[in-house]
Amino acid sequence: MSRLPILMYHNLCANETESIDLTVSASKFEEQLAYLKHKKFNSYFISEWDRMDLKHKRNVIITFDDVTENQLEYAVPLLKKYGFKATFFIPFGYVGKTDLWNAENTVPQKIMTVEQLKLLDASVVELAHHSFFHKKYSTQTEYEIQKDFDYSFAYIKQNDLRVYPALAYPYGNYPKKGKEKEEFFKILERNNIKMAFRIGNRVNKVPLKNKFEVQRIDIKGQDNLFLFKLKLRLGKLKLF
Repeated sequence: MSRLPILMYHNLCANETESIDLTVSASKFEEQLAYLKHKKFNSYFISEWDRMDLKHKRNVIITFDDVTENQLEYAVPLLKKYGFKATFFIPFGYVGKTDLWNAENTVPQKIMTVEQLKLLDASVVELAHHSFFHKKYSTQTEYEIQKDFDYSFAYIKQNDLRVYPALAYPYGNYPKKGKEKEEFFKILERNNIKMAFRIGNRVNKVPLKNKFEVQRIDIKGQDNLFLFKLKLRLGKLKLF
């Protein structure tokens, strides 16, 4: 059984003093990529899951939520520089707008436009789903969840986007118990979602127990390189 850390990022920034919580400074991100390269980690798109070399003990998947313009400005060039690739999750209802779901507690971040998404280097960035409305799945009815998927697929078709059918749950949230969880996973199956990602903050063991509960490790802006190394190896410890 192999171990696979999946890293979760959101915003990047230029100013080190703004590197906190969901925002990581570009210098810290570069330091992390340099460490991964030095340790000879192989990165993969989510779509390449079945083609991963599991004999290689240092594999990693890098993910970004929300496709903000700061990711285009800072993350993409650094990924290219260090020879890594990443999967970017799109909240389709906010493309070309701002992260309105965060409007009450953060400085608004611009979301990439359709044109910017299409111009992303496909050898560096893969696109995937982050819902349409960016709402918690556990608060929605089955009908509302299905409509969200309908809107997403219609948007993809209308704008001729190439999007892999993997899903990052908004807020890492989904029904976690009983019949609600079972029915939710059935909806994912009906919509041909290949894999779905929670947070969890643990290193995955491959083969997976459940393809709809894949765990990601939340990389925070205040994490120094030592904490990054620990998270990469162990996941998020309680002392964090």
